[in-house]
Amino acid sequence: MTHGTHGHHGDELCETGLALYSRALRDGHVSNGEVSTAPCLVHLGYLHPAIDDLDRLEPVAPAVMLQRLLRSSEDRIAEERRRGQRMADLFEPLMRPGAHHAVTEDTPALRILSGKERTGQAIEEAMAEGREELLAIQPHDAHVSKRPDILEGAMKRDQDFLDRGARIKALYQHTIRHAPYTRARYERLTGDVEARTLDEVTERLIVIDRTVAFIPASADRSLALEVRHPALIAYFVNVFDRLWHLATPMHPQAVQQPTLNGITPRQRAIAALLVEGHTDSAIADRLGMNVRTARVHIAKLAATLGSESRAQLGYLIGQSGVLQFDNADQ
Repeated sequence: MTHGTHGHHGDELCETGLALYSRALRDGHVSNGEVSTAPCLVHLGYLHPAIDDLDRLEPVAPAVMLQRLLRSSEDRIAEERRRGQRMADLFEPLMRPGAHHAVTEDTPALRILSGKERTGQAIEEAMAEGREELLAIQPHDAHVSKRPDILEGAMKRDQDFLDRGARIKALYQHTIRHAPYTRARYERLTGDVEARTLDEVTERLIVIDRTVAFIPASADRSLALEVRHPALIAYFVNVFDRLWHLATPMHPQAVQQPTLNGITPRQRAIAALLVEGHTDSAIADRLGMNVRTARVHIAKLAATLGSESRAQLGYLIGQSGVLQFDNADQ
């Protein structure tokens, strides 16, 4: 946005405008002539003429301006989302397998799915057509674990898939091994189903019959990609297989990871991230636990190794041989 020779980016104030607005707030007004150095203050609504003196400009309260700018920002975000949905609706029929403008070997078969409900529907439709295999990587999602309706819907969908003679292989984080909803899920499912766990997993991935895959397309998972390109599918399957061989069986037969000198597998995973310099919050996020639980494990690890400080803990981890054991174990 440009006002005369005064350049601006959106609703942001320049240094000159911010200084003049601050003085107007302090003094209660500025003169009309002073605004010639920062006309944006009037154009963007930070200043307005006084009722009793049109040559004097008075400031709009900061709280009012903030709310006005936030509403404007929210409106722009909402419009971008609507635009994204319109684009997805426009291209969806063009990107279907077998459509008139079918993709070629040089064009990845991708479809943007907007909204979690639409993504779930697309997964259900693909599973309804599936007959062979489902490969899934499922990071811990505390929100979903508290939604019985979502869990029941997933249970029915998975059981219908198994009933057609297909099999399911699922990868989770270690943190869900003893979660009540996880145990209940696998106690109720009947058929060829296996589950394993790792300290860390990738973002969510679902591959059905090695012909279609679903991955997140935004950080909040409000957008997803439906992938049907053979090369990408082969890549996803290869990643899954490598992680699967590194993982610890959880169902149908659980395997207990070994404890070394009083240090649990969970603490070994935390130790590796501590040595890399990650914060408590980053460690909790990567291992699928809350920060308080991560700090409890860190405290137990420090007590086991006799550490009195964070810096000393990193040194003692390196000297203990715990990480070498963990690598050899894998």
